[in-house]
This record gives sequence, structure tokens and C-alpha cells, in this order.
Amino acid sequence: MKTIAIDFETANEQRGSACSVGLAWIENGRVVRVEERLIRPKDMRFSSFNIGIHGIRPEQVEDAGEFPEVMDEFADDFAGATMIAHNAAFDFSVWRACLDQYRQSYPELSYLCSVKMAQKVWPHLISHKLNILAQHLGLNFLHHNAAEDAAICAEATIAIASTLNLSEIRDVPAAIGMKAGRLFSSGYEACTLPKRSAVLIGR
Repeated sequence: MKTIAIDFETANEQRGSACSVGLAWIENGRVVRVEERLIRPKDMRFSSFNIGIHGIRPEQVEDAGEFPEVMDEFADDFAGATMIAHNAAFDFSVWRACLDQYRQSYPELSYLCSVKMAQKVWPHLISHKLNILAQHLGLNFLHHNAAEDAAICAEATIAIASTLNLSEIRDVPAAIGMKAGRLFSSGYEACTLPKRSAVLIGR
């Protein structure tokens, strides 16, 4: 089972304006590979607000591949994978919007939201943003760098599975009542978690 955390940064307020992607591969309870790729958006409009968040400027992506070229590099990895994103509703809407721009079909995969998982498993935390989770786990990272965000998302998911005494990340949804999201060629299903579902953590 392939498990990969993913994070997108966007050039402006449009979901189809991905300008970087970060990926972190999980195997046997460890992050084994982290990659980042810059992406040249179809519309090269960068807002000052977004630049202020991630620091990526238009001149940095002028020679980068566009979305289909960049993501095709990882197509074999994505096929049949379980993907994870921190606030998956955002990242997977970026993925879909970019594919829609290029009139490409969606890959076949399932996905989980690490925000929803963290909220359920660590309800005592003041926030479930990545920087707070990193602090909770004793990890240092550069927030809003796509590769580092993906890596912390992966580390948090590994820790969530461990907290639930689960050896496999794919078993987390059943343990917390989560329904995994899905992308498929003709559309998608959102990742959902009923608010009243209980979590029983063994000792």
C-alpha cells in the first residue's frame, strides 16, 4: 500500500494556480522520501498575499513545468495510493482545479485529511495547524514550504496511527469513524468525519 502526503502552494486566490507541490512518502511507519517541485501556473499572476505566505515569486517558476508535466512524474506513485493532506479539502480542490484547467481526468486514489484526524485524536491541542502539530511532536520545520508541510503532515499522521495503537495508517479511518475521500476519473468524494464519533485509544 502506497501512502503519500501532499501539499500545494498557490500563486493567487484561484485554486487552479498551483505554484509548488510537496510530497512525502511513508513506508513502515517512517518518512522515506520527500520531494518538492515548482510549478508554472497557466495564469502567471502572483498575488502579494500569497507571495507573503510562501515566498515563491513569478521569476522562480518561469522555467518550471506546468501542472500536467510536473504531476506526470509521479503518476505511477499516485495510482492506487492513499494520499494525505493537511486540510485535504483545500489541497484536493487545488489538484482538481488544475486538472480541470488542462481538461485532464482525475487519477484513481483515496485520500485522508490529517487536520480532521488530529482534531479527533488530539482534541486538547489549542489548534491543529501544522506548526502547532510540529511543536506538539517536537519537530522543527519551515511552514508554507510545500515539501516541509508535506513531511510534517506525514509525521503527524504516523504519530496519530501510533497514538491509536495502529501499525497501518490505512486503519486510522475505521478507528475514528472517518470516510476516506476519493478521486476517480469521473469525479470525487470528499473525506468526511462525523463530529460525534468517538475514539477509543487503547493502552
